[in-house]
Amino acid sequence: MLVYDIQNVTKYYPGQTRPANRDVSLQIHTGEIFGILGDNGAGKTTLIRQMMNLLRSTSGEITLFGQPVTRDPLWTPRNVGYMPQESSSLNCLTVGEALYYTAHLRGLRRAEAQDERESLLDLWQIREMRDQYSNRLSGGQRRLLRLAVATVGAPPVLILDEPTNDLDPQRRKRVWDVLRRLNAERGTTIIFITHDAIEAEKIIQRVAIMRDGALAAVGRPADLKRTVDQKLRLELFCSPDAPPHFPPPLTPHEVQPGRWTVLVERQAASAVLGQLDLTQVDDFRLYSATLEDLYLHYAAVPA
Repeated sequence: MLVYDIQNVTKYYPGQTRPANRDVSLQIHTGEIFGILGDNGAGKTTLIRQMMNLLRSTSGEITLFGQPVTRDPLWTPRNVGYMPQESSSLNCLTVGEALYYTAHLRGLRRAEAQDERESLLDLWQIREMRDQYSNRLSGGQRRLLRLAVATVGAPPVLILDEPTNDLDPQRRKRVWDVLRRLNAERGTTIIFITHDAIEAEKIIQRVAIMRDGALAAVGRPADLKRTVDQKLRLELFCSPDAPPHFPPPLTPHEVQPGRWTVLVERQAASAVLGQLDLTQVDDFRLYSATLEDLYLHYAAVPA
């Protein structure tokens, strides 16, 4: 069964001649864990705000469980738990109050809302934050609160905008573990935006890669990787002030300061390593292509 059916969606913001996204068509099925990858400005957040009926599309149509999201303003919030990047509406509430009142708004009675609050404090391991005000939390703590609020009442669909930003490695692992559990035990459809392709690869079943407002690729990572399956990922670690010199025609990507990656043909890997000055390299790794390489590949070619 289709959860979302997105057909030829385009969005122009007022006063802009270039669309935020253009001619996007996409289907997401019940029970999927679906990732949306793309650089800043690729149109990802605009698309999910359209999916949440928070933005009207300039053209095209989006349906949720067969009904246009624009027909009934309550249809989407009844069915979708949404975690935005920011949520100032929670600032004047404690963590416990935010969970309790959200449960009330989603139709739970007083005792049920109290039980839901207690359950979610334990699920997301935020009990120590219960009586703290949202605006006094750290960035990572606020993100966990927004995740918990999105899951109140066990909605059948979750849409999460960068769910693990600002989190330490232990909490990031906790987030992915909880999301896998919700998907496996409840059949929750999970749609999320992320910049972290390496972490996304651990959980997603299908992925959409966006570039300049359009879809560059959609599919299962294993299928999409066939475009780069004859290549190896060479990863170099060196001083940010002294980038490695790669022989032409290789084009490396600096994924973070001091960390460079490049795809090389399998049969040419030894020759490439032989041409590098490894005395200038702190460490290097050579392994099969990852989702991050796939993302860089599609992000670098015209959509």
